[in-house]
Amino acid sequence: MGAAIDPFRAIAISELAQRLKAQGRPVIHMEFGQPATGAPGEAITAAHQVLDSDPMSYWESSALRERIARHYREAYGVDPGPDRILLTAGASPALLLSLITAFNPGDTVALARPGYVAYRNTLKALHINPLEIACGAQTRFQLSAAQIEAMETPPAGVIIASPANPTGTIIPAGELARLCAVCAERSIRIISDEIYHGLSYGEPARSVLEFDDTAFIVNSFSKYYSMVGWRLGWLVAPQSLADSAKAYRGNLFLTPPSLSQHAALAAMDCRETLDGHVRTYSANRALMLEAAGRLGLDHFAPPDGAFYIWADIGHLTDDSMAFCERLLRETYVATAPGVDFDPVEGRHFMRFSFAASTDQVREAIARMEPWFAAQPRR
Repeated sequence: MGAAIDPFRAIAISELAQRLKAQGRPVIHMEFGQPATGAPGEAITAAHQVLDSDPMSYWESSALRERIARHYREAYGVDPGPDRILLTAGASPALLLSLITAFNPGDTVALARPGYVAYRNTLKALHINPLEIACGAQTRFQLSAAQIEAMETPPAGVIIASPANPTGTIIPAGELARLCAVCAERSIRIISDEIYHGLSYGEPARSVLEFDDTAFIVNSFSKYYSMVGWRLGWLVAPQSLADSAKAYRGNLFLTPPSLSQHAALAAMDCRETLDGHVRTYSANRALMLEAAGRLGLDHFAPPDGAFYIWADIGHLTDDSMAFCERLLRETYVATAPGVDFDPVEGRHFMRFSFAASTDQVREAIARMEPWFAAQPRR
C-alpha cells in the first residue's frame, strides 16, 4: 500500500496565483525558486538547430556527461569521471534514484528541519523513515557534525543541502569537512543536494564530493542555468553503486529529454550570462534585506546563497498557509508557507523567493510594506 504524504502547499498557492493572473490581476510570483531569466541565448540557438536537423530519440549525451565531469575538475578539484554521472529529467528523479539505490525500506535517513518538502515526502513514499532534526540559528539552520555525532543510533543516511532550501544558508567548508568525517566514521551515507551551487553571495559553496567520494551528489540545470522548464538534472553516483543507479534510471525513467541535453551542453559555457543573473539575484537580495525591517521581519536566516528569505512571522500569525493566501489575495504577491518546509515550527514562518526580476521585487516590496504594517501583532 502506498504511503501517505503531505501535499506541497506552495503548489496550491501557485495555482491560486495563476487563477488570479488569468483574471487579469497583477500577480508577482515569489512562491517558487524559479528564475525569471530564461535559458541562455546560446542554449536556445542550439535547441533550434537540433529541432531543424535531428528527429531525436532515447539518448544520453556522452558529451554532456564529459562536460559535467570537467566542471567538477575545474570548480572543485575532483574528478568523478563521466561514467559516474547519470543525466535525469530534473533533480527530483536524481534524488529518487539516490534514495532507492542507497537505502532499503525501513531504513532511517536524517535531515534538517526546516528543509525542502520533497525530501521528507519522497522518503515516506519509499517507506524510508525521515528523521527530521530541528536546526535553528545556532547551526545556521543546517545539520551539524556535532548533532550527527551525538545520535545514539546512527541513521543509514543523511540528506544535506548547501545552499539550502528554504533558508539559503551555506555550510562553511570546515564544518562540511567535519560532517563528512563523522558520517564516514559512523558508516552514514550522504545524499548532497547541490542544485543551488553557483548561486552564492560570498564564499562559494563547497561540494561534498571534495570530502567524501562515496556520497551521492544531486544537481540540476534549473537554478544557476535558468532552465527550469527544460527538466534536466544529474546525479553523481559512487563508483560502487553507479551501475545499480543506472539500472533503476533505465527502468523507471528511460532517458531525459534529448532537446534539453543539447541545450544544456551549450549553456554550460555561458558563464558570463549566467553570472550576470547571479548579480541580479544579489541586487534583489539586497533589496529584500533592506526592506525586511520595514516589513517588521527581524528574525530570518542569513541568505548566503540560493534566492530565498526564510522569515519568522510568529508575531503575526500561527497559520502561515492562511497568511500567505491572504497576502496573495490582497496584494497579488505569491509566497510560500513555512509549513511546507517545517511541519512543526513552520506555521509561523514563510519563504520569499527573490528570483524574480529586480523591478518585480521592488514592486512586491512596495505592495507588501503597507500590508504588513496593517497586520495586528499577536
